Amino acid sequence: MYALLFADAGLSVGQISSLFAIWSLTGVVAEAPSGALADRYSRRSALRAGPLLSAAGFALWVWAPSYWSFAAGFVLWGVGGSLASGALEALVHDELERAGAVARYPAVMGRARTAETLGVVASMAVAGPLLEAGGQTLIGVASVAACLLAAGAAHAMPERRDGGVPGGPGEPAETDEPGVLGEDPDGAGVSGEDRATRVRPVRWPVGAMLLVAAVSGVWGALDEYTPLLVRETGAADGEVSWYLLAIWAGAAVGGLPAGPAERWFAGRRLGPLLAGSAAMLGWGALWGTPAGTAVLAGLAFAGFQLATVLADARLQHAIRGPGRATVTSVAGMATDLTVIATYTAYGALGEPHGVTFAVLACAYAVPAAVLLRRDGGRRGRGSRHGSRV
Repeated sequence: MYALLFADAGLSVGQISSLFAIWSLTGVVAEAPSGALADRYSRRSALRAGPLLSAAGFALWVWAPSYWSFAAGFVLWGVGGSLASGALEALVHDELERAGAVARYPAVMGRARTAETLGVVASMAVAGPLLEAGGQTLIGVASVAACLLAAGAAHAMPERRDGGVPGGPGEPAETDEPGVLGEDPDGAGVSGEDRATRVRPVRWPVGAMLLVAAVSGVWGALDEYTPLLVRETGAADGEVSWYLLAIWAGAAVGGLPAGPAERWFAGRRLGPLLAGSAAMLGWGALWGTPAGTAVLAGLAFAGFQLATVLADARLQHAIRGPGRATVTSVAGMATDLTVIATYTAYGALGEPHGVTFAVLACAYAVPAAVLLRRDGGRRGRGSRHGSRV
C-alpha cells in the first residue's frame, strides 16, 4: 500500500519513481559488498539483519511521512534487501549440495518464492481492513511486526560453517582461486582433491547473470505500480488490495512448477514464456476494468515468476567456488540497474498507467528474441552439455 501512501502524501508520479530509483540505487551500491560479507562471515546473519533494517524504514515512513523520510526508508530497505539478496540463494544451494540434493534447488527455490508470494498475498488480504480500521499507521505496525518475524525465520535456517563452507573464517577455500565459475571442462569425474589443488582462472557466467537481470528487472519494477494501475481502472482505495490478491496469486502459483519445468524450459521454450507473459501483461494493463486487469496481470506474473526461478537456477548451476553469494549479489546488482532503468522510463512516461505498463512490457521482446536465437542454436548443434546461458 506504500504507493498509495506516497500518492496521498501529495507526491507526483515522477517523485514516486525517484523514490523507487533511490531504493534500487541503494541496492546497486550495497549488493556486492553485502554478498562478500555473507561469503566471508555468515549468510544466516545477513538474512537476520536485513529485515531489521527494513522494519526501521517502514517505521520511519509511517511516523514521519515526508519525501525525505520516504527516501531514507528506502535506503534502509535497500540495504536490508541487499543483505538477503545472494545470501539466501547461496545458503540454500550450498546446504542442498552438502546434503547431496543440489538437483532439487529449482524445486526448493520455486516453493520458497511461492511461500514468499503467499506472504504478500496474505498481507494484501488484510491490508484493506487494516487501512479502514487504523489507516496507514496500523499498516506500518503490521509491517514492522512482519519484518521481526522474518528475522526470526532467518535465525532458524541451518548453516554449517565448521569445515563445510568454503571460504569461511579459518577454513580453506575449495580452490586456490576464490570465485571460480563455470562448468568443469573435464566433467564430473574430477576428484575433490584434484579440484582443491588445481588453480583455474575465474570465469564469470556473464550470460546467466544478464539473463537474471533481464527476466526479473522489468516486472520487479512494474509490480510497485500495480496499486496505481488498479486504482486507475476504477477501484476504490479499500478495494485495491483485493484486486492485487489476484495478481499476486498468479505470482505465487508461478513458482510451484519450477522443478519439473526446469527441463521443459531449459531450451528455447523460455523465450516464448517471456514473450507470452509480456503480451498478457500489456493486454491486462489496457483492459480497463479492475477484474480484467487483475486476472490478466496475475497470469503474466505467474509466467514471470517461473522464468525468474529458472533463470536463477541457470545461474546457480554455472557457479563454482566459495564466492556464490558474491556472484549472485552482482547479478542482483545488474537486476537493480534494470529496475532503475524501468523506474526512470515509468517516471518519464507517466500517466495513464495502463499505457505505460503496456509500453514497458514490450522490453521483454529483447531477451525473448535472444533466448530463441541462442538456445535454439545450441539445441541445433546438439551440445552434450545441454542449453545454458
